[in-house]
Amino acid sequence: MNQQSTKKYDFLSRAFHWVTAIVVISAFVLGPGDFGQIMRDGIDPATRGDIVWHESLGIFVFVMTVLRLLWVACRPPVSHTKMPSWMQVTGTLVHVVLWILLLAVPTTALLSLGTESHPLTLLWGVQVDKLNVLATSSIAKLVDWGDVHKFLGDVIVWVASIHAAAAIFHHLILKDGVLSAMLPYKWFR
Repeated sequence: MNQQSTKKYDFLSRAFHWVTAIVVISAFVLGPGDFGQIMRDGIDPATRGDIVWHESLGIFVFVMTVLRLLWVACRPPVSHTKMPSWMQVTGTLVHVVLWILLLAVPTTALLSLGTESHPLTLLWGVQVDKLNVLATSSIAKLVDWGDVHKFLGDVIVWVASIHAAAAIFHHLILKDGVLSAMLPYKWFR
């Protein structure tokens, strides 16, 4: 199938993609696995750099995702590489799952903080103490949102890894230009 794509994604789409990828990985690495215990022990999250960075990056991911979705809706259409329909369907499904996760992971974090009455702690000393709207919402008590957040954080890393592996497969085996269309620099192609 050696059919090279002639269209590259625009600069803004590529920037959104790679910045989001780097920030998601960073937030995942900085996510304290014992966050619930830390909060139950009464430790001020502002004293933990990993928590401050994790929460700040999570909010950044949410904002970037909303802006990115707006850009996708407004940007000129991108010509895609021709491939078998099962690959197109699978690729679309993976992208939809990633979009949902990029919104759901930060949302479940806010639900967790709100339902457990913990502040959202961000860089530069910004702290949102009351997330009352979330704490009193009808979905607040349905599940342990901290557990859901942790699970979805793991899922997004797995799905993103599959996405990256597929892109590498397209690049190395199919040589169809799928990865090259999203790479930031010509010398990576």
